[in-house]
Amino acid sequence: MMHVMTHSPLTRSRVRVRGLVQGIGFRPFIHNLAGSFGLTGWVLNDSDGVLLEVQGGDCSGFLQSLNQQAPPLARIEGIEVRPVSPEPTEAGFEIRASVSGGGASTAIGPDTGVCQDCLAELFDPENRRWRYPFLNCTHCGPRHTITRALPYDRPQTSMAGFTLCPDCAHEYHDPRDRRFHAQPTACPTCGPQLSLPIEEIVARLRAGDIVALKGLGGFHLACDASDDGTVNRLRALKQRNGKPFALMVANLPSARRIAQISNTEAALMSGTERPIVLVWAIPGKVPAAVAPDLAHIGIMLPYTPLHYLLFHEAASRPAGMAWLDQPQDLTLVMTSANPLGEPLAITNREAEERLAGIADCIVTHDRDILIRSDDSVARVVANTPTLIRRARGYVPRGVTLPRSVPPVLAVGGHLKNTICVTRGTQAHLSQHLGDLDNAATLGFFEQTIKHLLNILEVEPVAVAHDLHPDFLSTRHAESLGLPTIPIQHHHAHVAAVLAEHGRTRPTVGLALDGFGLGEDGTSRGGELLLVDGARYQPLGHFAPLVQPGGDVAAQQPWRMAASALFRLGRVDEIHRRFVGCGNTALLVQMLERGFNSPETTSCGRWFDAACGLLGVRTTSGFEGEAAMVLESLATQPQTLAHGWTISNGVLDLLPLLEALQNLSPVQGANLFHGTLAAALIDWSLPVLPTPEVALSGGCIQNAVLTEALVQGFARHGVTALIPSQVPAGDGGLSLGQAWVAAQHLIH
Repeated sequence: MMHVMTHSPLTRSRVRVRGLVQGIGFRPFIHNLAGSFGLTGWVLNDSDGVLLEVQGGDCSGFLQSLNQQAPPLARIEGIEVRPVSPEPTEAGFEIRASVSGGGASTAIGPDTGVCQDCLAELFDPENRRWRYPFLNCTHCGPRHTITRALPYDRPQTSMAGFTLCPDCAHEYHDPRDRRFHAQPTACPTCGPQLSLPIEEIVARLRAGDIVALKGLGGFHLACDASDDGTVNRLRALKQRNGKPFALMVANLPSARRIAQISNTEAALMSGTERPIVLVWAIPGKVPAAVAPDLAHIGIMLPYTPLHYLLFHEAASRPAGMAWLDQPQDLTLVMTSANPLGEPLAITNREAEERLAGIADCIVTHDRDILIRSDDSVARVVANTPTLIRRARGYVPRGVTLPRSVPPVLAVGGHLKNTICVTRGTQAHLSQHLGDLDNAATLGFFEQTIKHLLNILEVEPVAVAHDLHPDFLSTRHAESLGLPTIPIQHHHAHVAAVLAEHGRTRPTVGLALDGFGLGEDGTSRGGELLLVDGARYQPLGHFAPLVQPGGDVAAQQPWRMAASALFRLGRVDEIHRRFVGCGNTALLVQMLERGFNSPETTSCGRWFDAACGLLGVRTTSGFEGEAAMVLESLATQPQTLAHGWTISNGVLDLLPLLEALQNLSPVQGANLFHGTLAAALIDWSLPVLPTPEVALSGGCIQNAVLTEALVQGFARHGVTALIPSQVPAGDGGLSLGQAWVAAQHLIH
């Protein structure tokens, strides 16, 4: 019998890939994947992501591999496939030019740390990019901070003015090369150049100079951390008071010489995002000038080639990579170059004008920074990586929402401001912008709104803002000519946690921070809320303490301690304990007459009262200093029986403060943290509609408190949801505002 050979009909599919799929080597990956399956077709970038057509035999295997083997920096949010007419004469697979126009639904990727392949080239004397401070590839390097608009192509970046040399052009056009369509790619022949040789920079650092270094999202001020005189000089010049400095070390072995670092912390520190990670210092290993009286320090690893070259030079230029597995001696203070709380300096001219009085040496280069972006700050809380400041490495990566929502702009609060734009199922937060208390930061805020709306190609239908009418963010929202939706401060805090965790059912949340305006116009800072989408119900609040002198009490914890003593009827102790701190007689008169002494339910002010009573801090040089020192002193939280009372939803910790009178700072820190956690759990448990509770507000960034809460709730079968992708403090407010406002619009 004769067998007749038959051929399957030629099939062709059009594939749309959405998500973070531009600028990370996705098109060359598709090109090579199609070749491995013997498929023909094409691929291109456009405003919606990546579009491709494939034709041939095993399309199903290709699609499965596309999803499972995507480049490491890709985040695929959706793949849509539909059949199209075959092209019988097509031969091969091509990468086509990008197509612009239309409403964008893709996103620019974050800046990422140098990959291992690029590091190998950086330290290979035979490689043409040996010790070149600007090498990168499709798997690493600048993205967000050098991009004007989508689609992400070289003409849309600050690399547009650098013409590729023949060698770089060959790599750029070779689908088999790691730099195929790597938009920032360059080499010493055709790329950006430093204004000062690496060896001179390191010599200046070793000599005790303060060096301004141009980085990815702005300038750093760097100095040798072992030189107390220079560190203190930098602190004075930057007017930083006691605020800790971040450190940069060459590698994890170097970090482990000065700090206790868990596996989770090590993974966070060495990830592609390269945040500053708060870790517990080894006593005596960190110079006191770096982080006065704090048990934890911020450490980051190098994330640009320039950073690595500083340590390479200090190690006498070893060949190869082995030196990166060994501890290195050089430890650098690496702090943001933003004098007086203004935005980061990003242009060479700004650096010359604003940093000349601080830096002994300014190192620039000729690749423009288009978008300011500070270093992110993270810490591990309850074995969960959490963000304190969300910026470089994470922005503008989206947070996936529980459902698709209308396009909303949320403008955040006044302190630690961020903005947020929703698009479909994604909420895109801006980088950390800072406190909106000067013209420069307000300008940065306005520019960021325009840029984020531009790169996302979103036209918001409403703008969400804080309930406080005098915040500059509120006033800006009201000036935009869009419908405005005011969101109560703590409602937004809790909603941010629920949005991140994908919760849509009614959930109780604890909002523990310093200040938020209530619906009744009063100052609140410690609230228990039931949040149900666009609605919330107050369930309770901390007992009020008066703030003698008003807002100044937040900078002078002795005033809050005096307020507590006044409530306890111990006026004489105020004069005895706080002699030399200020005019105690006048302060007592203010308390007795209620003059300039507004009430607050702030959780932060209860921390301040405890710090003042224990003598931990009578004044604070920066926001949260007293509470941070108190956290540093806690070793083993303890619970005081009957250390609190609850009446009609009001949580009063006055018995706890009374018990702190005769304790040492360490004993008091342990008793305060343990009792506060137990009180919060006791307060919450009776009103939980489900076995979950959301924890939010700046006080949740206190790891000792939050870990006690997570463990304590778990003992009662309750899961404590803590924020991870966005800060628990005011840096996460804009996400909560956007989520609440979107639900207002839906319903």
